[in-house]
Amino acid sequence: MIQHVVDRVREAETVSRVVVATDDDRIRSAVEAFGGEVAMTRSDHRSGTDRVAEVAAHIPADIYVNVQGDEPLIDPGTIDAVVSAMVEDPSVQIATPCIAIEKVNDIMDPNIVKVVLDFDGNALYFSRAPIPWVRDTKSDVAVFHWKHLGLYAFRHDALVEYATLPPGQLEPIEQLEQLRWLENGFRIRVVETAHDAVSVDVPADAERVEKLIREGSKQASA
Repeated sequence: MIQHVVDRVREAETVSRVVVATDDDRIRSAVEAFGGEVAMTRSDHRSGTDRVAEVAAHIPADIYVNVQGDEPLIDPGTIDAVVSAMVEDPSVQIATPCIAIEKVNDIMDPNIVKVVLDFDGNALYFSRAPIPWVRDTKSDVAVFHWKHLGLYAFRHDALVEYATLPPGQLEPIEQLEQLRWLENGFRIRVVETAHDAVSVDVPADAERVEKLIREGSKQASA
């Protein structure tokens, strides 16, 4: 699974180096076996962002992209879109993607994180709850619900500072690490994408992803 993630990230035009950050020797061995680069980190990190921040202290770069290892179908174009948003606007310190939710059941699913935006495309809030909540269901209201995709791009200074920020009340309640940024006054630019990501959270997800990969391989060879 991690090899699929690495291969897809390498396809992004804006990425110049791919490093797998882990504290697990099994993952290190697997990555080295397919020729990937590994950075061993401490085992006490509270989030993936904390782990990437440790790597950033040793590997210099202007922008870092955090792609989780359970995203074997991540779209390279989504990575490029998020990085491009930061390149085009130097004031953006953090960026992340979202996609329009089309299924009603997904709006109510707590495993699907929702995000609401301001007029400038910055995140107002992330939640497992259905936001925005349509109070008057009898009125004709045009509303979009956005699914947050767990990919982040950071500038170096913001990423290093993250590890020093105090966790607020919302992060542990929702169990969403990005809320630490918002609670500490940071802006997060949210970039719309048309490519959804299928995370592997439970064994059934792995079977689904394997099927999609096989079908994609057949289409590519046809």
